[in-house]
Amino acid sequence: MAQSNATHGDTQEHPIRLYLVVWVWLFVLSACSYMVDYFGLVGYLRWSLILLFMALKAGLIIAVFMHMAWERLALSYAILLPPAVLLVFVAIMVLESHYTLFTRLAFFATG
Repeated sequence: MAQSNATHGDTQEHPIRLYLVVWVWLFVLSACSYMVDYFGLVGYLRWSLILLFMALKAGLIIAVFMHMAWERLALSYAILLPPAVLLVFVAIMVLESHYTLFTRLAFFATG
């Protein structure tokens, strides 16, 4: 029975400073995301900055608040790899859609 109590006492606690630093970074990234709209950026620059700040905030939340930074590498790959593969497939579909549109415009323009 003493051994089971020892295993329950071996918990890992993270310093409160870590969580406060992450909260500050989340606030800064949210402010930067707001500033993109405030300065009136448009086009690809606007959307790429918004997506970049969104991905950075999501990464911080996943790493620290969902404790993925301290998980085994296999579990991290099991959770993070499928969305990355989906993004690659989406990029391939976007390239294919541009090619399809180009070929349709070229075919119907001559006919």
